[in-house]
Amino acid sequence: MTDIIARSMAKGLRMTDQRRVIARVLGEAFDHPDVEELYARAARIDARISLATVYRTVKLFEEAGLLERHEFGDGRARYEDAERDHHDHLIDVTTGQVIEFVDPEIEALQEKIAARLGYQLIGHRLELLGVPTRKDAGPV
Repeated sequence: MTDIIARSMAKGLRMTDQRRVIARVLGEAFDHPDVEELYARAARIDARISLATVYRTVKLFEEAGLLERHEFGDGRARYEDAERDHHDHLIDVTTGQVIEFVDPEIEALQEKIAARLGYQLIGHRLELLGVPTRKDAGPV
């Protein structure tokens, strides 16, 4: 049982066979798929799944706090498991590629800024937009 399925059931959501497939696809995703990509992946597993079912399920999972929605400037909402380890995003605006990264210096600086302004940081999202400066640029 995938983690999203277990967390859905713990929240009291009814898990139909089609919701289980969608949860499995989401749990196996290492990218940031949009609803149409989720639909394509889920339909390969169960051809009875409709695009409308994927939209409804994604909305349900998002409202339950199971999914995190991202808008990376390409006009598509993309999703990832809300309980993945914290990371930030660098978006290549030429290709749409999303590169995940964690930088301890950035994390410390954000904490320092929040404290200086009189706040305790409880969360954040950092999305950097960029274009490659080298042909070999990409995930580190």
